[in-house]
Amino acid sequence: MRRRQILRIQGIVQGVGFRPFLYAIAVARGLDGFVLNDDQGVLLEVEGDARALEGLEEEIRQKAPALARVGRIAITRLPPAGHRGFEIRSSPQARRRRVPISPDAATCSDCLREILDPDDRRHLYPFTNCTHCGPRLTIVRDVPYDRARTTMSGFPMCPHCQREYEDPADRRFHAQPNACPACGPRVRLENATGIRLPVLDAIAEARRLLAQGAVVAVKGLGGFHLACDARNEIAVRTLRERKVREEKPFALMAPDAEEVARHCEMTGAERELLESRERPIVILRRRADCRLPDGIAPRQDTLGFMLPCAPIQHLLSCSSGDEPPPPQVLVMTSGNRSDEPIAYIDEEAVGRLGEIADYFLMHDRPIHLRCDDSVARLFRGRLQMIRRSRGYVPRAIPLYPPLEEPLLAVGGMLKNTFAIGRGEEAVVSHHIGDLENYETLRSLEEGVVHFCRLFDHDADRIVHDLHPDYLSTRYALESPARMRIGIQHHEAHVAAVLSEHRHEGPAIGIAFDGTGYGTDGALWGSEYFIFRDGRFERAGSLEPLPLPGGEAAIREPWRMTYSLLSRLQPGSDPAESMGAVGTAIPRAAADLVGRMIERGLNCPWTVGAGRYFDAVAAYLLRRPVALFEGQAPAELEALAERTASGDAAVPWPVALIETPADTNVSAKDPEWPTRFRIDLTEALRELIEADRRGTDAAILAWRFHRTMAEAIVIGAARLAEVSGARDVALGGGVFQNQLLLGMVVDGIQERGLRALLPLELPANDGGISYGQLAAASWRLRLEG
Repeated sequence: MRRRQILRIQGIVQGVGFRPFLYAIAVARGLDGFVLNDDQGVLLEVEGDARALEGLEEEIRQKAPALARVGRIAITRLPPAGHRGFEIRSSPQARRRRVPISPDAATCSDCLREILDPDDRRHLYPFTNCTHCGPRLTIVRDVPYDRARTTMSGFPMCPHCQREYEDPADRRFHAQPNACPACGPRVRLENATGIRLPVLDAIAEARRLLAQGAVVAVKGLGGFHLACDARNEIAVRTLRERKVREEKPFALMAPDAEEVARHCEMTGAERELLESRERPIVILRRRADCRLPDGIAPRQDTLGFMLPCAPIQHLLSCSSGDEPPPPQVLVMTSGNRSDEPIAYIDEEAVGRLGEIADYFLMHDRPIHLRCDDSVARLFRGRLQMIRRSRGYVPRAIPLYPPLEEPLLAVGGMLKNTFAIGRGEEAVVSHHIGDLENYETLRSLEEGVVHFCRLFDHDADRIVHDLHPDYLSTRYALESPARMRIGIQHHEAHVAAVLSEHRHEGPAIGIAFDGTGYGTDGALWGSEYFIFRDGRFERAGSLEPLPLPGGEAAIREPWRMTYSLLSRLQPGSDPAESMGAVGTAIPRAAADLVGRMIERGLNCPWTVGAGRYFDAVAAYLLRRPVALFEGQAPAELEALAERTASGDAAVPWPVALIETPADTNVSAKDPEWPTRFRIDLTEALRELIEADRRGTDAAILAWRFHRTMAEAIVIGAARLAEVSGARDVALGGGVFQNQLLLGMVVDGIQERGLRALLPLELPANDGGISYGQLAAASWRLRLEG
């Protein structure tokens, strides 16, 4: 009996070879009908023998192309319409734009084989791609995803490419960025002033210049990188000086995992992540015999490596002809000046990077949306995202609870992302950066406009942080939105974790980071919550410390050492107890900080856990100044991991002190059964005394981590006791510290509780926008 079915397929199903995939299935089953892209996904209409239609949905789900993510499939059964043959039809003009776009994907093995084959017509062609790989998000201007709506619209296909594009049996069938040397984009080499150089092979010349020690700006998929020979200490130092990036680690690129293994320890799972189609920068343990210059990642025991994600990067690592071998490890850091977003427009790049790069390896395929590299590592074999961007964005993430109306969340200040939420899904943006200047704010504004166009969102309901001075908050408050919802920073951290786990509560939430604006106007940052019935109740924190100079204390962590000592030793002169770090501080500066604390001038109180780490790191590492955000705690973690002493496993004393309702650790519910502060005073006194006795600094760093983990766990245990909740959601940038996180997870499990960690998003502020959506969804439900 002949039957007809219409299948409405949603998910990431455009630009990933889905129509030719369905074409092949239909032809193999002897089905008639058609398939097309539209503004909701893919529409498949088939008719044929009833037996030929059996198991069709299951086959689609099980055999979908590698880059596809099949979501909902709605099937309508209708009487036969008399279709004869099967065809791929053109996409109708979109009325709405709700079709997920695939992330950019690393060059597949088939395309790479063609690039390296001297007999292939795409030999050494740096824009080779197919439906399994290549640019997507960074070239899309609008949807449905067709060539005319991408930055490839200015490159008409030659007859060879057109035949591939129109052949359902070819893997380039409807590959929108399809191109070859005869019709596609081309590379060129320019000097630092933007003058094109008369070279026959721009990539080969760039390889030669890199080998000679030059700094080359390389235009890739989502923007520019700054590259130099990683083995050349002078080149690395030159890049640091020009970029004004004194000590923050550089990312590295190697041609393959075998080369990475020469410099870093690597498990099978880490290799799999390194070689994945997302191609993130993977944080790996540096080998003891690694001979790369220490200046790549000063005072760190890890290196961040990635493999080439685009043909132009592969070709920078390949030699051709009789030329000398190129550098096998390149520094491949973001193409920007410090604190600015990555450059992605040619003329802008020359203007912004001309004082850093000696040369520019350019191409004429426009980038529509800048997109920086993703950064990840593994924690006990599972993904721990540090920065979610290229390769992962704009892949949707399930959102819980679902939204009844769409929302736009604009995130925080540091590591900013924004997010669009609709129904049961959220699309979290690429990494925007730290919103500390106009250029980064403009990047946020451009990104919001583009995503709202792609995903049919009008941005008239905006969620933002409570901090009035964040540029993201100002952006939200100055927008013409008809509704604005302020969400507390640390509630958003916990909400993000709970939403990823689809957790309704009750649950314990612990958010440890540097600083966040509290509902009482104070500076929070070590928050213990109970989440129940859609509400967050703040129940505890660490003891507050003075923050002398406000943000200056974050840049100069010695101020926090002084502040901590002023609390540990009241009546004494903290400057006399600061150890070696004190010798680097002018007496006048120390006295000024003392007066700030004494008089409460420009000296707010904070309970931020990150500030405790700053204080101890400055003391033990003898580091008065932090040259980038999170530097001091990261180096303290690295120091702690260098000890093998069994004594280091013992935490110092930690006290949980119940507090009255009128303290700054307040809950909205006056009948809340417990409020507490975690007092580390005795522990920190013992740290100071042990240092004076000459105890190894690595042991002290380890015991501090054990003590902070104990503080987190005893707070969780207390809340479990009074609430009955057994799940503990851990959020905030402090939990990027793998040493601390491991201790906390073990401690929570030993007490019969379960730790909930972020799944696809960073624990840091890169996940705040998603958490804002989830917290706002709960609030809107409560308000009816």
